[in-house]
Amino acid sequence: MLRELVEGGHEVSIPVKGSSMSPFLRDGLDTVYFKAPDRALKIGDIVFFQRRNGQYILHRICKIEGDCVYVIGDAQYEPEGPIAREQIFGVATKVARNGKFTKPGNFRWELFAKLWTRVIPLRPKIRRIYGAIK
Repeated sequence: MLRELVEGGHEVSIPVKGSSMSPFLRDGLDTVYFKAPDRALKIGDIVFFQRRNGQYILHRICKIEGDCVYVIGDAQYEPEGPIAREQIFGVATKVARNGKFTKPGNFRWELFAKLWTRVIPLRPKIRRIYGAIK
């Protein structure tokens, strides 16, 4: 039903379920708003797509090759793909947590979109250091 609404031109929202997009998105705390892509997709975009097995996934683009993209959850260490452009039907426009919105252009959003997608091999070490500090 959400896919039909998005393809019909609506912006829709869905609560985050799962931990694959942690630490940017938190299970049970965040709600992601998304709409049909209205521009060329880019590295760092959070996209909603359907796997060939029918499963719906919300992950971040980490690589683009021609008409295909590779995606990865922020808590993951291995990209998935190639994902065909027609499998992608939504791109995140904002995230709500505790009544506050984070949007593209926000420091935290841009940190994950631009930096986190470039340090995939270092993610395990960064997360261990962050966990030790926290």
